[in-house]
Amino acid sequence: MDDVVDRARGGDEIEKHGPGPEDMESDPAAAAAREKEQVLPWREQVTLRGMVAALLIGFMYTVIVMKIALTTGLIPTLNVSAALIAFLALRGWTRALRRLGIAHRPFTRQENCVIETCAVACYTIAFGGGFGSTLLGLDKKTYELAGNSPANVPGSYKDPGFGWMAGFMAAISFSGLLSLIPLRKVLVIDYKLTYPSGTATAILINGFHSKQGDKNAKMQVRGFLKYFGLSFVWSFFQWFYTGGDVCGFVQFPTFGLKAWKQTFFFDFSLTYVGAGMICSHLVNISTLLGAILSWGILWPLISKQKGEWYPANVPESSMRSLYGYKAFLCIALIMGDGLYHFFKVLGVTVRSLHERLNRKRASNRVANGDQMVPLDDLQCDEVFNEGSFPAWAAYSGYAGLSVIAVITIPFMFRQIKWYYVIVAYVLAPLLGFANSYGTGLTDINMAYNYGKIALFIFAAWAGKDGGVIAGLAGGTLVKQLVMASADLMHDFKTGHLTMTSPRSLLAAQFIGTGMGCIIAPLTFLLFYNAFDIGNPNGYWKAPYGLIYRNMAILGVEGFSVLPKHCLTLSAGFFAFAFVLSVARDVLPRRYGRLVPLPMAMAVPFLVGGSFAIDMCVGSLVVFVWDKMNKKEAAFMVPAVASGLICGDGIWTFPSSLLALAKIKPPICMKFTPGS
Repeated sequence: MDDVVDRARGGDEIEKHGPGPEDMESDPAAAAAREKEQVLPWREQVTLRGMVAALLIGFMYTVIVMKIALTTGLIPTLNVSAALIAFLALRGWTRALRRLGIAHRPFTRQENCVIETCAVACYTIAFGGGFGSTLLGLDKKTYELAGNSPANVPGSYKDPGFGWMAGFMAAISFSGLLSLIPLRKVLVIDYKLTYPSGTATAILINGFHSKQGDKNAKMQVRGFLKYFGLSFVWSFFQWFYTGGDVCGFVQFPTFGLKAWKQTFFFDFSLTYVGAGMICSHLVNISTLLGAILSWGILWPLISKQKGEWYPANVPESSMRSLYGYKAFLCIALIMGDGLYHFFKVLGVTVRSLHERLNRKRASNRVANGDQMVPLDDLQCDEVFNEGSFPAWAAYSGYAGLSVIAVITIPFMFRQIKWYYVIVAYVLAPLLGFANSYGTGLTDINMAYNYGKIALFIFAAWAGKDGGVIAGLAGGTLVKQLVMASADLMHDFKTGHLTMTSPRSLLAAQFIGTGMGCIIAPLTFLLFYNAFDIGNPNGYWKAPYGLIYRNMAILGVEGFSVLPKHCLTLSAGFFAFAFVLSVARDVLPRRYGRLVPLPMAMAVPFLVGGSFAIDMCVGSLVVFVWDKMNKKEAAFMVPAVASGLICGDGIWTFPSSLLALAKIKPPICMKFTPGS
């Protein structure tokens, strides 16, 4: 899940793998001002070529994100990668036109920021919309995997379809963009919230458009293209050996067949090697520790209790078998970590607002006319304030979109009453402000936790007759409303530091969201029809679909759905996750930074340890590169990692078309004991 990476990074990891201080100005606002670059009107910052580039980048990353969401669900933050690809694409285009002698518009940092914003808004729908989690939990296959229970009533599923998915995404995605527009100046300028990811992206973009950044661009282009081609060709080569079940290099028993049976092997997935290069070392080590704890210790021990703790004659995929322990212990870790961070961010937000209120009262008692504001800040503030957006228009738009959602969503899901939607839309601005403020302080986006809380509330509210579907759809609704507002403020921070007009960023967000509402459902349906999505024993495990459905069942039925001794174990792991999260903040930094992340540890509980090994390989590459040439690694790691992720991810698109055309690989390569 994306918030895993946000939580571990705290903004530092992007800066670590972005251009270093030797390559750019340390102050992004000062760098932008010293360039004396003419800031074009907002309409000229949103260009046709930029939107075409954003569409292509958004589509490429939607395919990549969808693949990751439907395999492990652990999605790295790709904003920096998107900014890099946008720069490489437009800089390459303008240079080609210059060599041909064709007049063209200069490529500015503002256009770069707009393209990145639009592309990110597009592919965010792929994971924020719940295609690998809540919406997937609605389909018939996940309904059958969840087993028989009073809450999992016959017919309580809704199979994927482009019409209702695109309509649902449109109904829940645009409103959040308008809910906090009137407060943008307060959050970005008055409160001076850092939004670490937004600031890091601004540093990267400003660095690209500096003299040193232009020199580095040639190396980054070569590095990206080289590893993109290598990754694509390797994925194509691997495909020939996957002509059957459990075949190919993706099943290579690196550490022996016994370890392979417990999912400990290197599967040559360059997507996760690249993701490991982007993620922090802590995230990668945490996933490996989670794999060792679950597949190396817990599952072998619990499987020995087969026939005593759980029936011996039930299918392995049933929630009444070992799979039930895997799912609910994973949920316990997620909820323990999520609950702690919910209260932590809420406490930080309340305390910070109280301190600001006290400082404001104190400042009113003293004369502050002699205070000087830096010229660079004044220039950025001036550009930001010039792009004002009428408050009445934002409120009117939000009200209008709310009415549309109240009318349309109950038609899509009969289990959701119209007053459920009203409650969600009334609370969304308040939750959105708390989330946006907390994100600005901590870089932790709590939208996922708000969505989980809403899932339990709506599931319990609707009861056994439709509670599961109401919980899954209602949780998606609240999560997307809250997430959109925080993402927009993150982009406003980037725009403020690159002197990009808020109007152009808002336009880019709306255009990108519209693209995502079409591209994400189409990409999901392509994968859903081409591959065996949701098979617990296959490659496309999509673990969070079943996890979220069981959360909804838990919200309706309570703890009666748990297998024998599962409640005790779940309570222990809930407390374990809570204590680990507390320890990270309480212990001195030199010790606290070594405490593993419970949310990252939870992912391998269901999907196995192979992807964790891939990510640790990526982490090892970065570690060695830093030791050999830290300056080069600073600006080359994002390019190389992006190439690996994009090459392997893009191959998924033609491979899915081949699967739909019933064209199978010619060879099945398997590994068996020599005896």
